[in-house]
Amino acid sequence: MRILSSAVPVTMFVFVVSSMLAVGLSLTVGQIVVPLRNGKLVALALLGNFVLMPLGAFVVARLLWLDESLRVALLLLSTAAGAPFLPKLAGIAKGNLAFAVGLMVLLMVLTVGYMPLVLPLLLEGVAVDPTKIARSLVLLMLLPLALGLGVKARYALAAARVRPFLDRVSTLSLAFLTVLIFAVNINNLVALFGTRGVLASILFLCVGVSIGWFLGGPVPDTRGVMALGTAQRNIAAALVVGGQNFDDPKVVVMVVVVAIVGLLVLFPFARALAVRSEARAP
Repeated sequence: MRILSSAVPVTMFVFVVSSMLAVGLSLTVGQIVVPLRNGKLVALALLGNFVLMPLGAFVVARLLWLDESLRVALLLLSTAAGAPFLPKLAGIAKGNLAFAVGLMVLLMVLTVGYMPLVLPLLLEGVAVDPTKIARSLVLLMLLPLALGLGVKARYALAAARVRPFLDRVSTLSLAFLTVLIFAVNINNLVALFGTRGVLASILFLCVGVSIGWFLGGPVPDTRGVMALGTAQRNIAAALVVGGQNFDDPKVVVMVVVVAIVGLLVLFPFARALAVRSEARAP
């Protein structure tokens, strides 16, 4: 089990870096920026991720009478947006990949400033160091994405040749990561039965999907990305803050459980969106 635990961060690193590189090699800066010029859609995305999701976490915690540690974990996750899984989910769903990348970067950057401001108001005694959150997000996500965009701009032919290999690495590492996370944390999953933690995770994700779907507008490929991007939270940022500020291990365990449930719920949902997209195609 110790070997499996040590393999999780390595596999996560391979997935995130290969995924960001592949996305960068497939797009241009202009393609990413154009969808974000829709001011109304961006404002709704910010409303959903940074206002309605914390409110939804509070409602779910009160509705299920969650223990304090589980409530704290949901609030941490509700303030942490911009998940690295979003481009992969958008690709599976056949959604607007450029919008997914632009939205992910925007939410990720704002999360670094948002969590230190809001969490001390929601949770007494919490102190958030934005540099620790920013460091991992910049090194693992922004730099590979920028590198891929640079190669695409200068060497388009080479980018087209390398991208399929990176796509395969990303897909295989994600599948392996899902199995690893589930295997390593199976005891944590079992321990949460009876605490309503798993049920809270499912409800929390459903709240995110519903908010994003409702705010996503009439365009199907954008609406699907909004639904996925609002439900999928930035697990890395939540783990950094949870590990720094709370002695109760249930806080971190609950964050991990939401991550596992998210993978089990959102990937089938993304595939369902793809089937729906294919059915609409002529």
